[in-house]
Amino acid sequence: MNQYITGAAIRELRQQKNMTQLQLAQLLSVSDKTISKWETGKGYPDITLLEPIAKAFGVSVTELISGNRISNRNVSANMMRSLFYVCPVCGNVIHTMGEAVVQCHGIQLLPAEPEPTDEHHMILIERSEDEYYVRIDHDMTKAHYISFAAAVSPDRMQMVRLYPEGNAEARFRISGVKRILFWCNRDGLFSMDVVKGIDDRDR
Repeated sequence: MNQYITGAAIRELRQQKNMTQLQLAQLLSVSDKTISKWETGKGYPDITLLEPIAKAFGVSVTELISGNRISNRNVSANMMRSLFYVCPVCGNVIHTMGEAVVQCHGIQLLPAEPEPTDEHHMILIERSEDEYYVRIDHDMTKAHYISFAAAVSPDRMQMVRLYPEGNAEARFRISGVKRILFWCNRDGLFSMDVVKGIDDRDR
């Protein structure tokens, strides 16, 4: 384990809960002196206590160890707040509608930060009846490729898996789509907002 809960994190979480050392000690069936030792760095909680400590503070064990508190403020479940987590080991893609603690292959993943498309990651979006045809001008070799494209609207997310040596293209039902995103295995996540009326000559 590369990380472990620190005394400072325990103290901060305890104070956020307006809890005394004695109150926390009683919840964990240890002495308040033990809590004091943890918080001053003179000792560490046994690994078997991590889950009870996390439960006492209302956080996950991952949050407890990482020191990063995750609060899901996305109460309206708006898909426009979608986040994508991509595992660097297996390429697994996890989609969430707000912040989350996500792990894959023992690695805690951070949400990918989308960048605007650039000259090396150009995207063409055309309207065809009730669909958007999306083509990405990008290599699709085994070493350098686009692995997925997604279309996001306020109430839904559509995703198409792409493969090396295939075509970097996808079709999405329009359905209020506001943003197109795609993932380059070397350069990360790119995003482009769909302009209202794009290729909409007959309307």
